[in-house]
Amino acid sequence: MLRTRICDLLGITHPIVLGGMASGTSTALVTAVSQAGGLGTLGATSLSAEQVQTQLGAIRAATAKPFGVNFLLFLMQESSFAAALAARPPVVSFAWARPDQDLRSYFQRVHDTGLLVMHMAGEVPEAIRAAEAGADIIVAQGTEGGGHVGWMASMALVPMVVQAVAPRPVLAAGGIADGRGLAAALALGAEGVLLGTRFLATDESPLHPHHKQAIVQSTGHDTVLTEIPDVAAGTVWPGAMARTLRNRFVEQWAGREWQLRQHAQAVGQAALMARQTGDVANAPLLIGQDAGLIDAVLPAAEVIERMVTEAEDIMTRRLLAMCR
Repeated sequence: MLRTRICDLLGITHPIVLGGMASGTSTALVTAVSQAGGLGTLGATSLSAEQVQTQLGAIRAATAKPFGVNFLLFLMQESSFAAALAARPPVVSFAWARPDQDLRSYFQRVHDTGLLVMHMAGEVPEAIRAAEAGADIIVAQGTEGGGHVGWMASMALVPMVVQAVAPRPVLAAGGIADGRGLAAALALGAEGVLLGTRFLATDESPLHPHHKQAIVQSTGHDTVLTEIPDVAAGTVWPGAMARTLRNRFVEQWAGREWQLRQHAQAVGQAALMARQTGDVANAPLLIGQDAGLIDAVLPAAEVIERMVTEAEDIMTRRLLAMCR
């Protein structure tokens, strides 16, 4: 069985974590990942305190396995954060802090509650900042990932972060969708992986079925880094670009972001409606380049099983044979 330090620290069977994507997680998906031996994570930034309490309670009622909750620090509501601490999920993860935010104060509150802190970073200085503030686990996120990312690719970023924050365990994120990615992440020094896009294309994902099929049909080459989804949403992220499917929505505003800002409210509302109705062409669909590795919508448990089996085969058979 493939087991790393992260398994012992988090109390999980497999070194696989669900990314806490805001609108890409649900109680069903979090529960499914945790039940299958990974760590499910609920994206809670946009949830009210009551919703946080209700959804974390539902997850705890559905599984006795460990799970986590994720907050975007630059958008976090104090009441929702307090509700999460009161619910005591084993892991509280963070990402995208403003430069002026004091990570140590947030991390200390989590530790005072007896919980673990995970923090995502897209560059080495942010990883060091989080480690010095007391994070128990660092996630090194490469630009290949979907959603909001930095500029450095995982192949270079992961070992740099591993070296910079040692001996803290590091999870690799960005561009990972199968056992080959898991084996590569371990070879780079990571203790496991955090997945976003791969878990979006699962039976338990809250995405519209049309959007799941768009992931399956994507080549990965048809994604682009852009600010267009954020301009339409009226949200400015601290130092991030959004990797999204290059569809009609993106192409009609590319090069005209200035004009989009003039009509952001109306465009944002139309985009939200398109997302809800499964209109793939006219909604922002934040997916990673690893969509090109995804060829089917599967149960989350099967995704984990296939990934672990493939990684074990690569490490114990294919790579070992090269050392003889």
